[in-house]
This record gives sequence, C-alpha cells and structure tokens, in this order.
Amino acid sequence: MTKPQIWVAAFLFLFIALFLIQKATKKEEPEKDFSQMGSSMMQQESNENLSGAQLMNNFGCLNCHGANLEGTAMGPALVNLNQFWSRDNLINYLRNPNSYMSQKRFQEYKEKYPNMIMPAYGNKDVKDLGKIADYLLSR
Repeated sequence: MTKPQIWVAAFLFLFIALFLIQKATKKEEPEKDFSQMGSSMMQQESNENLSGAQLMNNFGCLNCHGANLEGTAMGPALVNLNQFWSRDNLINYLRNPNSYMSQKRFQEYKEKYPNMIMPAYGNKDVKDLGKIADYLLSR
C-alpha cells in the first residue's frame, strides 16, 4: 500500500470507530410529542388579552429599557416617542431595527450603548407589536 492509501484507510477506520462509539453512547431521546404543536398558537391566543405594557414585559423589553422605560446602561429611554415615530414606523422598526441604523439618532445610540443590539421582533404577531406601539406612543 502507498502512503496516501494508508492515510485514507486510517482516516476511514477512525471515522467508523468514532461513528460506532457515538452510536453506543447515544442517549435515548423520548419520542416527540406532537400534541404540543399548537402551543405557539395558544401562546398567540393568550397574548390577545394582554396589554402593551404586559407584552413588553413578556418580550423582555424591560430588561434593557428599565421598569419605567426611562432607560438604563443597556438601552435608551422609551418616553416621548411620539416626537419621532408614527405608529406604523414604530411597528416597522420593531420588526427590523437594523434597517434604521443609518439614521443619525441611531448612530448616537450605537456610541452611547456599545455592544448592545436591539433585537428584531419580526417573528412576533403584528397585532402585539401594534399594542406595544400604541402603549409607547401614549407615554
């Protein structure tokens, strides 16, 4: 056998050995319970009765913006937003904050809050984001 053939054989042997070890030590996972598939739908239905303030708490907004939304070292204050935002623009911002990062105000936020990133809520129901926007614009 040539040296390249020996290396290929050794690699193949090592791969098979590791594969067998992985199979032998793999923990048995219980079968998936598909009855919980509707839980996200139930979560969405349960959000229908929540206020904008409650939704903000559920989404984790208070962690960075503070309990009174007056800002922290991790995020800016969320008061008097009606000076800068309309309802639709605020909802669009919540869905995709990165698309607004070129604006001057957000450049200042980048400097003031380095290494902090506003998460996108594009995966959340627009009705919930509308409740949050209404709540924030009324403050």
